[in-house]
Amino acid sequence: MTLSPSHPLLDGRTSNSPLVESYRGNLPSRRPVWFMRQAGRSLPEYRELREGTAMLDACLNPDMAAEITLQPVRRHDVDAAIFFSDIVIPLKLAGVGVDIVPGVGPVLDKPIQTAADVAALPELTDEALEPIREAVAKTVAELGSTPLIGFAGAPFTLAAYMVEGKPSRDHLGPRTMMHADPSTWSALTEWAADASGRFLRAQLEAGASAAQLFDSWAGSLGLADYVEHVAPASTRALDHVRGLGAPLVHFGTGTSELLVAMRDVGVDVVGVDYRLPLDEANRRLGGSVALQGNIDPALLSAPWEVLEAHVRSVLDAGASAPGHVVNLGHGVPPDTDPEVLTKVVTLIHSVPPAR
Repeated sequence: MTLSPSHPLLDGRTSNSPLVESYRGNLPSRRPVWFMRQAGRSLPEYRELREGTAMLDACLNPDMAAEITLQPVRRHDVDAAIFFSDIVIPLKLAGVGVDIVPGVGPVLDKPIQTAADVAALPELTDEALEPIREAVAKTVAELGSTPLIGFAGAPFTLAAYMVEGKPSRDHLGPRTMMHADPSTWSALTEWAADASGRFLRAQLEAGASAAQLFDSWAGSLGLADYVEHVAPASTRALDHVRGLGAPLVHFGTGTSELLVAMRDVGVDVVGVDYRLPLDEANRRLGGSVALQGNIDPALLSAPWEVLEAHVRSVLDAGASAPGHVVNLGHGVPPDTDPEVLTKVVTLIHSVPPAR
């Protein structure tokens, strides 16, 4: 498996970018920073563009998705764009009935709860992914030397939505299924792994320079359940892109006790949420991978002197790792003042890279 010679990682556009250098454990020209959920929500230009357009329709409109992806790069001078999409897009493109209900989140027409339900799931085809490839290509053409990060929901998080049929606080349904009906659970997570893996591969082949597997709900699991019932599917998802040479990132929320197992699915970078200091995360991981994180999103609304001190402490803690890409310990809150994000980026870029 190889990328096209005209791919940004191979033609020189992004291979020496601060983000890619840090992901690979090399010394960057400046400290790289980007924010999860930077594309959307908090930006007035995003809200204006999205007005009257449903979330999944926006994701599947290549021109709109590209423009939304580019907006925070123009505004904040972040070191990467994150592709504007949603983790349930692979379900939608495969033909599974799903929608984003405002104020609720992803809701399926019919939960997937039996072996027959899983057997009836349609396959996500390469042809169905054409709007994704088109959106990525449009975005990359405008980014120049700024890398685009592709992303997909991890199989557990996708499967959790599919079993419950909607967001859940405790994910009892999928946690029960993995023990009460392990063969059905395995088949479901394998389907989700292939859908996420193909979604990631389409983004990378179209020009993304890195890929992040996002396990929103893995923090609901104990380590033994994660290793036995979840990690194999995450490995399978990443197998779809493992040979392409792009850095691979794995992030979850509430996953401090799972970091080693999340690394062991085979990634170059582990994202750390705001609950665990980066120096402790690096100690647990034995200095084996680059880290990403982990400014507490709650502090974006704190007084500047409080936020500045916190950002500097994150930079200090991250300096212990082989590489450090600054990010939030989760996504940008919708009510964040965009000017604060820009100010945080300026602060981070003013601090020389550590070695």
